[in-house]
Amino acid sequence: MNQYFGEWAYRFEMNYTYPFWQKFFTLRIPQMEIFHRKLGPVLIFNTTPEAVFGQYSPENAIPWYTVMFVIACILSVALIWILKGRLSEDEPGQGQQTLEVGVLAVRGLLEDIVGPHGLQYFPVVMTFAVLILVSNLMGFFPLFMTPTAATSVTFALGLSSFLYYNYIGIKENGLFGHLKHFAGPIWWIAPLIFFIELISNLIRPFTLGIRLFANMFADEKVMDTFTHLAPPWTLFAVPNLVILIVLMPLSLFVAGVQTFVFILLSQLYISEVSHPPHDSHAEHGHAEDESEEFMVPVLT
Repeated sequence: MNQYFGEWAYRFEMNYTYPFWQKFFTLRIPQMEIFHRKLGPVLIFNTTPEAVFGQYSPENAIPWYTVMFVIACILSVALIWILKGRLSEDEPGQGQQTLEVGVLAVRGLLEDIVGPHGLQYFPVVMTFAVLILVSNLMGFFPLFMTPTAATSVTFALGLSSFLYYNYIGIKENGLFGHLKHFAGPIWWIAPLIFFIELISNLIRPFTLGIRLFANMFADEKVMDTFTHLAPPWTLFAVPNLVILIVLMPLSLFVAGVQTFVFILLSQLYISEVSHPPHDSHAEHGHAEDESEEFMVPVLT
């Protein structure tokens, strides 16, 4: 990719992203005062983009994880298209049945955690599930690497989840109502609770990203360590037996669990900010029927 498009990507970085990061990492506070002592202008980070991201060059302008994640997106769409085949209610094929098992599992989990009204968020949650699972499993195949073993990808996924559930909270409750729920119901400790909940909310993209990255990176390192114990012998004979019998089932388990944990936490965050809509009978004192069906296609 860098051989064909690296020069173009490098020029784009130099013209647009590099100047921004250069200003960001050399950002100054005009005047800073600690204990009534003026310190003058103070650098916040006092570093450079090269120290954070590495040397800029056409040879590494497009990172490997960007290429792998784009491939993961393409594979996700292709996989769903192949599995669904020709949709049929009377005689569903094996691919359609496999896809429906996953769809119904995520739908059921979403309905249990958020409620029946939460099915409206199913397309985004299912997209997270398929994309992360495919990304986690890519490392099992030759010529591919696991994009979720890079922090840039996992933090982007965590940030996407963070922005999505906060968007839901603001859309349903308004900006003031969304911020108000951080304070809790007890007014006299509301400022303290608000501060704690706000900090907890702001670090969620980091916790989502670091959890997914740490587990997938550790899985990759374990596989790599086994294959380099005693090269060249461990590159062929021993790893084939150890990896197939022990490590590969464990890696499959880790890939599935990390996908489940990510979407589970995302659904929990949605449940905190999303509430069932009030029907027209609420004004007459009637409770809303909790069994109300929110129609979402099985295969979206």
